Amino acid sequence: MYNFVSLSLSCPHCGKSLMDNQYPVDNEPSIKLRIKIANKDGTICLSSIYGSYNYICDIDTPKNELAEIFCPHCDVILNTNAECNICKAPMVMCYLDMGGKINICSRTGCKNHNVVFDDLSNALNKLYQVYGFHTHHEHIEKSKQPFESVTDETKEEKEILETGTFLQAYCPFCRRALIENDILKLKIVNEKGVGYIELSPFLNVFSSKSTVFLAEGKPVGDLRCFHCDESLVLKDKKCELCGSQTARIHISARSKLIDFYICSKKGCRWHGLSEDDINEIKLDDSLEW
Repeated sequence: MYNFVSLSLSCPHCGKSLMDNQYPVDNEPSIKLRIKIANKDGTICLSSIYGSYNYICDIDTPKNELAEIFCPHCDVILNTNAECNICKAPMVMCYLDMGGKINICSRTGCKNHNVVFDDLSNALNKLYQVYGFHTHHEHIEKSKQPFESVTDETKEEKEILETGTFLQAYCPFCRRALIENDILKLKIVNEKGVGYIELSPFLNVFSSKSTVFLAEGKPVGDLRCFHCDESLVLKDKKCELCGSQTARIHISARSKLIDFYICSKKGCRWHGLSEDDINEIKLDDSLEW
């Protein structure tokens, strides 16, 4: 099951939406809040993707510090008397628009959070209505390239990969599938450490989440195959939109594997094909992209 669930939150005091389209995080509207930490006031925009810990903040957020979180509309503090069961810091509470609430630890670096639904069956119905169109796909890993090259005799008119197409992705080195549990998974190595990023495998859908913090608008670091650990980042291929380095994976199209390039900068939506493949295959344009 495709599991990038984007949560929509509102203030438990004034009832106004906390969602912000101006500063997206993980390519989704962010949760905009006012933050006070280490005697400094600022604005923090959290990822609305459940399970993602990425954010944008205009002030420093030192690790292990306690933060006070406020509604940007009514300015009421959202910290509660409930304690985090991991670090004992106050929990921050917001309302879920689908009914229920989410609690987030106020200590920087602590990843404890939980969701409480008012009516679980009603919430599940809403989730299926929104995300149920993504169906399960079977993936077969093969040690060798699973597709033969197309000869000149079999070429047809230009193929169009439409928005929403499920991209079967493979490592260009070991040829093993990069799809795991219907998610495009890549390994990340940067100054923060080693982790994984999970990307939507659907063309022109940009939801993502990672196990390490990724700053918006910055290169994520080295992207590698999680099987063979080979780097997928190319030194001589730049993003045509922002100039950042790109990573190369293989996707299946027209019964063969083709190069597919993605930008390595967090938040950049550029992608492309090789000059040879672009003569045969067209990527569907999308306002989302």
